[in-house]
Amino acid sequence: MSKKQMPALLIAAPQSGSGKTTITCGILAALKKRGLRVQAYKVGPDYIDPGYLAAASGRPAHNLDTWLTGADAMKRIFAETADSADIAIVEGVMGLYDGGQNGISSSAEIAGILGLPVLLVIDAKAMGESAAALALGFREYDKNIKIDGVLLNRLGSDNHRRIITEAMSRINMPVVGAVMRDDSVSVSERHLGLLPKEENEDKSQLDKLAAIIENSVDLDALLKIAGLSKAISVSDAHRTDCVKKVRIAVAKDKAFSFYYPESLSELERAGAEMVFFSPLNDEAVPTADGIIFGGGFPEMFVAQLADNRPMLASISAAANAGTPIYAECGGFMYLTQGLTDFEGCLHRMAGIVPVRCKMNDKLKTVGYVEAKALGDNVLCRKGTVLRGHEFHFSSMEQEASDFPHAYLFTKKRSGEQYEAGYMDKNILASYLHLHFAGNPQLAAAFVANCLKFRMSRLNSR
Repeated sequence: MSKKQMPALLIAAPQSGSGKTTITCGILAALKKRGLRVQAYKVGPDYIDPGYLAAASGRPAHNLDTWLTGADAMKRIFAETADSADIAIVEGVMGLYDGGQNGISSSAEIAGILGLPVLLVIDAKAMGESAAALALGFREYDKNIKIDGVLLNRLGSDNHRRIITEAMSRINMPVVGAVMRDDSVSVSERHLGLLPKEENEDKSQLDKLAAIIENSVDLDALLKIAGLSKAISVSDAHRTDCVKKVRIAVAKDKAFSFYYPESLSELERAGAEMVFFSPLNDEAVPTADGIIFGGGFPEMFVAQLADNRPMLASISAAANAGTPIYAECGGFMYLTQGLTDFEGCLHRMAGIVPVRCKMNDKLKTVGYVEAKALGDNVLCRKGTVLRGHEFHFSSMEQEASDFPHAYLFTKKRSGEQYEAGYMDKNILASYLHLHFAGNPQLAAAFVANCLKFRMSRLNSR
């Protein structure tokens, strides 16, 4: 074990929709303009916000989640990826104290484990002195969490700012920033949250945000608060290099963009060379010993995916040849026989999973789950219990009574149980999102199955 400390802080809020992502991106961009190397993080299983944080910082953004990876792996990810930076900025999730069951993976829990000072973003649009009462309540709720200042957002006027700032002074709460309302820097949304960075064509937003933050936030005070972060103990026994044994093709484009950087790195540590391809634009899967389809928004590009018949045929041929294939959520939807879009139109998909999916007008499910493997598959043995996350608007249409489900899911908040996903020989596909950094044995197992397939092909020549 070793001790590591660096300037770092966590930007939280009383609730979702307060402007955390916008404010955090602006701070990252402004600090980057100062010449600082800034490392960004997102609390929780979010895939979309990290894309914006990465664009603002110029470095890949990482997720910090104690349910998906466990506390030790979370600390390692933080320490290793921040090691070459001048400062680490963590964007929280939902409200400061909101998380999974018993507060697991909440912003407060992450701040406590990593010893991070907290800045609270308060949406002051319809609030005056009550903002100070809100800040006081959050500060007093858990004395172990150190809230060192507030960032006021969506202020209507200088007088509005003065009223709240004076109220904050009476409770000895520093106002580190006061940002006026400006709808020109808002980010478009869709059914799963913000529009993914891969689809956002407005490249001027970050420059606007940086300028706003430079004029509205005391960056010197922010840097001073970041210097109050505590040292954390991190294990030194982590592999950083390995011999490449197999080649894994990873679907990555506007339709499939949901990947945790450190999850893919875990596959590389297990011996995989990663090669990326586009189911939207390429005609065939690259020659590989295994294929991974991550989550994303196939429903927004379903017609284009369906029209790319050469790619669908290539995937089918790879599956029939015995190539190990792993798919999550959007990737699972793509591998089914068909996907019915929001307008009720059915589109042909890869046809590997013998079921159809359909989009619903309401969120189908969201939250942390435990998943018990119902049989041996390309990631694990029967009976293995995994920690994952679900978040989707689509659902499987009625399957056959003997459908080979992959997992028995247990929702952590409600305890509800249900069979889900699909497994058959070399295929594992479901709505489950996993993080291989928290399950390195799964990455090793997938690489081992890919190597087995590679050797079988070589021996058959």
